[in-house]
Amino acid sequence: MTDVLRRGRASLAFGFLVQGVAFALLVTRIPAIQDRYGVSDALLPAFLAAVPILAGVGSLSTERLVRRVPPSRLLRWSQPVVLLALLGVGAGERMIELAVALAAFGLAVGMLDASMNMLGVSLQRSYGRSIMLSFHAAYSLGGIVGASLAWAGAHWDLALWVSYLPVVAVLLPAVLVGSRWYVDDRGAASAGEEKNGEGQVVVFKWLLPLCLVMTVAYIGDSTVSNWSAKYLQDVLGSSEQLATVPYNVYMVTTLLGRAIGDFGVRRFGAVAVVRGGALVAAGGFAVVAGAPGAWVGMLGFTLLGLGLCVLVPQTFAAAGRLFPGASDAAVARLNIFNYVGFLIGSPLVGALGDLWSYRGAMLVPMLLVLVTLVYARSFAPQPDRYGGGHERPRTADVGRGSNGL
Repeated sequence: MTDVLRRGRASLAFGFLVQGVAFALLVTRIPAIQDRYGVSDALLPAFLAAVPILAGVGSLSTERLVRRVPPSRLLRWSQPVVLLALLGVGAGERMIELAVALAAFGLAVGMLDASMNMLGVSLQRSYGRSIMLSFHAAYSLGGIVGASLAWAGAHWDLALWVSYLPVVAVLLPAVLVGSRWYVDDRGAASAGEEKNGEGQVVVFKWLLPLCLVMTVAYIGDSTVSNWSAKYLQDVLGSSEQLATVPYNVYMVTTLLGRAIGDFGVRRFGAVAVVRGGALVAAGGFAVVAGAPGAWVGMLGFTLLGLGLCVLVPQTFAAAGRLFPGASDAAVARLNIFNYVGFLIGSPLVGALGDLWSYRGAMLVPMLLVLVTLVYARSFAPQPDRYGGGHERPRTADVGRGSNGL
C-alpha cells in the first residue's frame, strides 16, 4: 500500500505541474492571442471572464459526476482536453474557433481543478500528515516552466501553435501514462463512513468561512498577476523590462513557500501557518502600497508570494477535514470560489485605481486577506460536527442543492 500511495502522490504531483504549465502558457500569451484573432480591447474582458465562469460550471458538474465516476477518471480525461484546447487556441484562425477552444478550456479546467484537489485531499488523509502544499508547489513549478516557455516563444517570435504543439505533444502522452497510478482512496472513505454510521451533508454555512478565505486569497493572487507590472512601471517608475520581474519573483517565492509549507504545518499546525501566511501577505501589500521605489515594491511582491502561497492548499485540506464523509462535494463547491476571487480581484483593483489611486487600491486586498485571521480556527482539526446530540443526515442527502450553493 505504501508503494501505491507513493506512486499516486508522484503521478498527482505531475498532474499539478502539467496544469501549471498549460495555464501559464495561456495567460502569459494573451496579447499574442488577441493579435492573432483581432480581439478588440473592449471584447477581450468578455473572453477572459468567460473562462473562470465556465470553470465554475465545470467544478459544479464535477460534484455531481463523482457520485458515479471516480475523481481519478475525471482527471484522467479532463487534463488531455485542457491540453488539446490550449493547442486549439493557438491553431485557430476565426473568432468562433477561439470561443470554442476557450469554452472547452474553461469547462475542462474546472473539472480538472476540482478532481485534482479531491485526489490530493484523499491522499493526504491516507498519508496521515500534511502533503497538500507539495502538490500546489508542483503547480507553481509548472507555472514557472510555462511562463519561461511562453517567454521563449515570444522572444523568438514563434507562432502560437508552434509554441504550443511541442509542449502538448510531450505532455499529453505523459499525463495519460501517469494517470494509471492515480489513487482515489474511496475504500478508506467508505470505511470511515461505515464506522460513523451514515454519510455527511455538505452544509454551506459551515463551509462558508473557507469559501471566504479562498476568495480573498485569489483576489490577492489576481492582483499580483494582473497589476504588478503596471504598478511597478506606472506608479513606482520602473523600466518596462524591470516591470516584468515582480510576477516571476512572486511565482518563485510561491514555489519556495509551498515546498517547505508542509513541514511548517506538521511542526506548528495548520492554524498557525495560515495565520502567519495571512500576516505576511498583508505586510506585503502594505509594503507595495507604501513603496518609495521599484526595488522596495519588489520586496513587497516577494512577501506576497510567501504569504499567499499557503492559503489555498490549506483551505482545500481544511474542507476535507470538515466533511470527511463528503470531501469530494466539499472540494468541488469550495473550488468555485477560486474563480469568484479571480473574477473580483482584477476589476476591483482597476476600478479603485482609476477612481482613487493604485497605492490606495493595494490596501483593499490587504484588508481582505486579514479576514483570514478571523476564520483561522476553521483550519484546525475538526471534531465530528454531527456528534454531541446532532442527528446525522442520510447518505442520500449528501451534496443536494437544498443544503449547498
